[in-house]
Amino acid sequence: MDKWQELSVVVNREAQEAVANILVESGSQGVAIEDSADYLGPVGKYGELFPEVEQSDMIRITAYYPESMAIEAIKSEVSQAIRQLPDFGLKTGQMSLSHHELAEADWAENWKRYYQPTRISHDLTIVPSWTDYQPSQGEKIIKLDPGMAFGTGTHPTTKMSLYALEQVLRGGETVLDVGTGSGVLSIASSLLGAKAIYAYDLDDVAVRVAQENIALNPDMGNIHAATGNLLEGVDQEADVIVANILADILVNLTDDAYRLVKDEGYLILSGIIAEKLDLVLEAAYSSGFLLETQMMQGEWHTLIFKKTDDLSGVIGG
Repeated sequence: MDKWQELSVVVNREAQEAVANILVESGSQGVAIEDSADYLGPVGKYGELFPEVEQSDMIRITAYYPESMAIEAIKSEVSQAIRQLPDFGLKTGQMSLSHHELAEADWAENWKRYYQPTRISHDLTIVPSWTDYQPSQGEKIIKLDPGMAFGTGTHPTTKMSLYALEQVLRGGETVLDVGTGSGVLSIASSLLGAKAIYAYDLDDVAVRVAQENIALNPDMGNIHAATGNLLEGVDQEADVIVANILADILVNLTDDAYRLVKDEGYLILSGIIAEKLDLVLEAAYSSGFLLETQMMQGEWHTLIFKKTDDLSGVIGG
């Protein structure tokens, strides 16, 4: 194969993960994201120098398809799916699509330009699978292959999910990862000391991608990935349940989560746009959870709930 087809979508930042998933489901072999918010301020959290970049609410998501695929039909399918996103409370802005062909060598180099090792927290760094990265003492490495990019750890919802896991995992826990996507949260859970992790996703492709990423990381035999519709039919009790998916879907799992979380266990919900925050809070409260921690980055929220009768450690307690 000598050429690839590149399809670029300019869309509001709020729709980033949803559009990336639409592109992957349409047959893309991967996506790359350009976001001016990655360059807020002159210096990053870990001391890296940022160039001056004009800030915008619009981002560019670029997808790559084999030459043999019918790109015009894909453009129509993608455009139609994106136009439906406002029905789920996501802003798309003045969305635009464009495409052109590029050589396979250029496609490979584009991946390396967009996807570099990313320090997520003091302990966790996400590293592309082809990179020979040498960790510092105590640094935990999550190796990912972005070839089917269901989430590379750089989106605020994924970052906050990782922060939340760092807060609640102490070692020896059982974790349920709902809507696992790339598997990044399952891999992080294992690195942070969880004893057993059960990862579920409704999409067979996502499960395969998660399994491939899990295999890239050593000593991950404690992660079990399988196809599943949220927590339906699951009877495995857990100390921690984590779900980083759209708010309208999160509200459908809180009852099952309460059934499966052990007493004094945690439910981490992420992927919540500001307009949907009250909807998720109401669902979790109705199921019996108490809110312990709330995190916010831009328009996105991540919530840590606890199954407990002790009000001393919860918000409002």
